[in-house]
Amino acid sequence: MLRSALAILAPPTCCVCSRPARVEAALCPRCAAALGVARPARVAVAGADWALAAAPYERLAGPLVAALKFRGRIVLAAPIAASLATAAGPLLAGATLVPVPAAPRRRRRRGFDPAEEIARALARATARPLAGCLRRADGPRQVGRDRRERLASPPQVRARGAVPERAVLVDDVVTTGATLAACAAALRGAGSREVGALAFARSGDPLWRG
Repeated sequence: MLRSALAILAPPTCCVCSRPARVEAALCPRCAAALGVARPARVAVAGADWALAAAPYERLAGPLVAALKFRGRIVLAAPIAASLATAAGPLLAGATLVPVPAAPRRRRRRGFDPAEEIARALARATARPLAGCLRRADGPRQVGRDRRERLASPPQVRARGAVPERAVLVDDVVTTGATLAACAAALRGAGSREVGALAFARSGDPLWRG
């Protein structure tokens, strides 16, 4: 009843396009349908046994990630996770989800970690365990750096505590794969025998494989 009353005073809108949406939904039917037909693609990530991205950044995925990361629309973690679950399918069987950690400074500024929120939602959707076993040092932002700079100076990532034997890294965006590769190396070095990588949005970098 309270939700209905609030909907009358402030009609709910889509987090992406601002069209009308249902009270319980983060997306309007049009955006939800577009997300549902996004085609996953394999990506090249050093140190990963497999790597997938669920949707191209340049279309719906970009606004979704921006709304989550920069406007704090954490509710969007659920539809993003649903897209990842569809993209990965049986690849998640028997694996533990490991969120790609944000730099401490950026996490403090936002008050949350986007990749961690997505991984939590994916864990709920798939009944897979979650292990926050990676830590990342503060460093230059990857956003805005060209491919050569990203690959030459990847983030500093280390494992903390036990790591899963079969791990699937979860991130919001993949561009060159440098961050995922650093995370995969940290997991391998700490004892993971199998590492997969799963990102929601893929950028226009030439590393995609159809």
